[in-house]
Amino acid sequence: MADHDSRIVSLSAQQVRDLLCMKDVIRVVESGLANFSKGPDGGVVQPVRSVVKIDKPDGQTGQGFFGVMPAYSADDNILACKIVSFYPGNAKYKKATHMANIMVYDPKYGELKAIMDGEVITAMRTAAASAVATKWLVPKTEEKLVLGILGAGVQARSHYEALKVIYDFSEVRVWSLTMESAMKCADELGGVACLTAEDVVRGADIVVTATFAQTPILKKIWVKPGAHINAVGACRADWSEVDPELMRDSVVYVDSKEAAMKEAGDIIISKVKVISVGIITGI
Repeated sequence: MADHDSRIVSLSAQQVRDLLCMKDVIRVVESGLANFSKGPDGGVVQPVRSVVKIDKPDGQTGQGFFGVMPAYSADDNILACKIVSFYPGNAKYKKATHMANIMVYDPKYGELKAIMDGEVITAMRTAAASAVATKWLVPKTEEKLVLGILGAGVQARSHYEALKVIYDFSEVRVWSLTMESAMKCADELGGVACLTAEDVVRGADIVVTATFAQTPILKKIWVKPGAHINAVGACRADWSEVDPELMRDSVVYVDSKEAAMKEAGDIIISKVKVISVGIITGI
């Protein structure tokens, strides 16, 4: 596209889905995390997202959240911003809980070049980051592992798709607040639906928590020694998916300490010390 071309590309969710594959997303996310972990030398500028809390019309809290996430990568010569609305209560109305769009700009002139659906990318990118962390933190083995997933939504499915790129699984277990949703998700993944979260977690090698839980659903007593946990659902400072005792008894890695200390309820509530993943892995 020539300089100063005023045309703006628009990509739907299906077009984004057709263009991306999980293996490529994992590779790009791994590179991006490596650069981000280098600090100023990595050429990545990614401030902690700004979030506006949207109250209900009657003045009660808890309607939803509106987030803005800009980022610039010098190595990739990309300037972009994701705008996302998060309304947890939408599930009971059978509406999407996450709605997002991504705007891409020309970093040389600041011109808007593309607007694309952000929901597909959000699902894939979040899971890809977990896959990168799992790749570096779980020793590679010839044995097939057991994957336990708490949650049965978009992130449960995308995490399975991402993690199966890295590991082979002998069993995939799924739990949700309703058996109906757990069975539907498990059927899609070729796994088994469990009646309780404990049934999913006991003996699992890798555990994913991808729920809207505001109080812990994962207990320390269930987790076997050496298990790896990808905790992704507690994205608010007052939300928690993981038992604080389990958090404090674990080695906790994060991509951004600044963001973790502001947004990650599991970390804030448990007061656990965290380690930057870039420092440990050298990626």
